[in-house]
Amino acid sequence: MKIFETHAHYEDRKFDSDRAELLSNLPKLNVSPVINVGASAQSSRDSVALANEWTYIYAAIGLHPSELGDADEDFMAYLSAHAKDPKVVAIGEIGLDYHYLKEDYKDIEDLDARHEAMDADKARQKKWFLRQLEIARQAGLPCIFHLRDAAADSMEILTDAAAKGTKGVVHCYSYSVDHALKYINMGYFIGIGGAVTFGASKKLEEVVKTVPLERIVTETDCPYMAPEPFRGRRNDSTYIPYIIKRIAELKEITEDEVLETTAENAYRLFPKVKKKF
Repeated sequence: MKIFETHAHYEDRKFDSDRAELLSNLPKLNVSPVINVGASAQSSRDSVALANEWTYIYAAIGLHPSELGDADEDFMAYLSAHAKDPKVVAIGEIGLDYHYLKEDYKDIEDLDARHEAMDADKARQKKWFLRQLEIARQAGLPCIFHLRDAAADSMEILTDAAAKGTKGVVHCYSYSVDHALKYINMGYFIGIGGAVTFGASKKLEEVVKTVPLERIVTETDCPYMAPEPFRGRRNDSTYIPYIIKRIAELKEITEDEVLETTAENAYRLFPKVKKKF
């Protein structure tokens, strides 16, 4: 069985110099299929284009919480229409990201005004997250969630979404073991990438040890988040074996078991992806 890459950004300009060569080689290097994930309006369209160009690539389309300048009902109509495309397999990456809020509004000297601006930003993120969740439900598609420094709001929204039948993966998981167990009990998967190989990732290591392998999928988030020993370099899907190796070490099982089980998990999560070995 080949590695299933559940989260890549090959439309990124960091791949402009060698994209075709790299993508032509991935299946030969035991990586296939790949889900290329949109974050903005343009990258969503680019992801669909890549999926239509390469047989083994599929697309996820959606607006990242930091890309809401593209958010309007015209783009929501685009999501609804293209969710029916056979090569579009998920809505994502969508979610909440409060990480930079204090930095974004630090120039507002009045504290009440600053908090009001931050609250308005959070409300906007929630609005478009909920709108895209609605589109995913209507289309019967799973979601790829980007959730950063928004634990309470994320849990509230995903609890409600799960009750309505939403499936998905918490991409680049960064929360606690307790939250991970709650998410998997709701039916969600946990996305594990290069961060699990970082020396300071003790909390993520505990998550991997605790969460059943049947609820984990592997990802790179390339060109970002390269695993050790390539940290700081451009990432790509050929580095997933380093992630698989670390998961195997933490769970004290074989790398083959990790590869096969996480791939099967991904096929279950993304049923529109054609199963090829």
